[in-house]
Amino acid sequence: MKYLKIFSLLGLLGLGAIGCKSPLANERLNELEFVQGGYMRIFSPFPVLAATFSVSKANLAGTKLELVHEAVTDNGGANFASYELVIRFVDNTPANGSNPVADRPLRTIAASTFTKNATTGYPQATMTITGQEALAASGLTADKISAGDRFEVRGTMVLTDGRRYNASNTGANITGGAFYSSPFFYRMNVVQ
Repeated sequence: MKYLKIFSLLGLLGLGAIGCKSPLANERLNELEFVQGGYMRIFSPFPVLAATFSVSKANLAGTKLELVHEAVTDNGGANFASYELVIRFVDNTPANGSNPVADRPLRTIAASTFTKNATTGYPQATMTITGQEALAASGLTADKISAGDRFEVRGTMVLTDGRRYNASNTGANITGGAFYSSPFFYRMNVVQ
């Protein structure tokens, strides 16, 4: 009798499990319908580290940050509209009488200035920012910067539907990962 009760209970549980049906059992997820974003991959130089770019106080017009970007979206970059850049100044030598400068607009790079790379299929463009341009955009004069200071440039990718992607709303795999190489952040160290 004891075994009969156990087998009856197991049978009922088995029927219950067979009778249960997931509400999503016939619903296939279509990954192609997911909302996709975008990112600005650094094509060259690779990798970009904190010490990659330097501008010389003695030659601000002749020293620069220069890199090749690739606008990556799910449709080969077709819905890429622009890349907005802001700049700020970080004063690591307060003895020179300068103060940090908060974010200021630097420039917007339109998608129309990018050209499709034949190998990758994504639009690419070279971004160049001279030390002189960084200084002027920050509203500073050369006597207010010293070796050890830095300019920081942050970018925001804008898509044709108005969505915006930057370091604050993008995951660490994209911003810090070697494959994606899309920090949306660039540092220009001031040297002599």
